[in-house]
Amino acid sequence: MVPDTPTETAKRMSPRRLKLILILTILGASALALLAWTQVWVHAEVGLPDAGTQVLQIDGAIAAPALTALALCGFALAGALTIAGRLIRIVLGALEVLLGVSVFLAAFLAVDDPSRASAAAVTAATGIAGHESIQLSVLGTVVTPWPYVAMAAAVLMAATGVMVILTSARWPGPTRKYQAVRFESVASADGSVPAAPFVGDSPPAPTAASDSVGDWDDLSRGEDPTAR
Repeated sequence: MVPDTPTETAKRMSPRRLKLILILTILGASALALLAWTQVWVHAEVGLPDAGTQVLQIDGAIAAPALTALALCGFALAGALTIAGRLIRIVLGALEVLLGVSVFLAAFLAVDDPSRASAAAVTAATGIAGHESIQLSVLGTVVTPWPYVAMAAAVLMAATGVMVILTSARWPGPTRKYQAVRFESVASADGSVPAAPFVGDSPPAPTAASDSVGDWDDLSRGEDPTAR
């Protein structure tokens, strides 16, 4: 029996569950990349100027300093997906793919050239600067599994971004709790619509029926206002 593809599995999920799983996956992959960034990536044996040697532990903050910013962007993107509309979800999905590619590239460069990834720590420990000088001073390197964990998180981030793009049309829309207030005309008891407020150079003259102040003045003078 041929197993279902991720897209076929997603089609059988409810929209709300699909949205939740993808957002949680982005959060998990970003957290995994951030965890890898805090760990030791390279053990570098460095020759010291006094003919001694020293083993330096190079963590992700030195080997791939951009990784923390990329992981934090993943957290922010997951939060934006919770309230985004369909078009914005597609844009955010594409950004998540770019984040995954960037994380993978940062980790891959550290694995591909451990001496270059260790350059800042080597300079701080020995005072040696310059790529060629550092290459000569680094006697050996051992790469730990953590940069590969970061690359795995990057692949997961990119794959989730693709799934967001492919399934964004099925996601439930944003809440309608906060809608703009609409004003409509309200008909009176006899079915007529009240006139709009007066806008002009001078207000209309008041009618006798509404001139209650004048009626009181007539009563004060001993006159009957109903006789007018």
